[in-house]
Amino acid sequence: MKNICIGGQTPASAISLGCMRMWALDEKQTDAIIDCALENGINHFDHADCYGDGVCETMFGGYLKRHPGARDKMILQTKCALHDGIYDFSKKHILRAVEGSLSRLGVDCVDYLLLHRPDTLMEPEEVAEAFDLLESAGKVRYFGVSNHNHMQIELLQTAVKQPLKVNQLQFSVTEAGLVTSGMNVNMKNAESVMHDGSFLEYARMHHITIQAWSPFQHGFFAGNFIDNENFPALNQTLQSIGDRYGISKTAVAAAWILRHPANIQLIAGTMNPAHLKELCLASDITLSRGEWYEIYRAAGHCLP
Repeated sequence: MKNICIGGQTPASAISLGCMRMWALDEKQTDAIIDCALENGINHFDHADCYGDGVCETMFGGYLKRHPGARDKMILQTKCALHDGIYDFSKKHILRAVEGSLSRLGVDCVDYLLLHRPDTLMEPEEVAEAFDLLESAGKVRYFGVSNHNHMQIELLQTAVKQPLKVNQLQFSVTEAGLVTSGMNVNMKNAESVMHDGSFLEYARMHHITIQAWSPFQHGFFAGNFIDNENFPALNQTLQSIGDRYGISKTAVAAAWILRHPANIQLIAGTMNPAHLKELCLASDITLSRGEWYEIYRAAGHCLP
């Protein structure tokens, strides 16, 4: 498994197991997917307090109880802010959310805490107070955000002293806004529209790790583009390149993300051990520049 350094500070697997769907598993299935992740070099696990209304963290916590010593092999990450139909960066909620996550996971500390989505009512000073308390108490080691633009991070950092070194953003070969606008500068086509404020470049300049969520989805959870009849050219290209390397189409789509020099970390949400093992082969493949652009064009993106 290829390793990256999250935010320039934490060595971690290039592929993380996203635990959003763990709520649907039983104990045996939970053990199987986590065991598979560890056996294939994955040491990073992504949670959120809202996933399954906390059930996902509880299921994961059960695994840790059944496997003493497993926690020492893991980088645990969770997110907070979403509850009751609102986004909440209040000090009270952040502290309460972390206590809930620690209890469900059965641990004393999480390695990373991310603010899940931007709260436009947030007060940076309040977030700073919460982060300071969590850090000083040894309950959170590092901090980051999810779905933020660079100015929202800058605003938080006016008060938050801890560096925010992670940002989770949607990114896949079909949802490639992070790169499309940068390749259509000064154009008047649809792909020139920038939705993230040049965050890819900002992240590289400030050593912030982008974590790609929904790496095989098109649209906003509209479905998987792998073997989707609406993406014939893309699937044909993924198959052709996959045959070349002896890996699946899904693994090629993952390798496309991992090929970027920004060292993007891929959040894999599969709960199927066979699929996860197959996907992990992507970390051993470095696509050529020609292959990367071939896949990009096959997804329907233009090169002006």
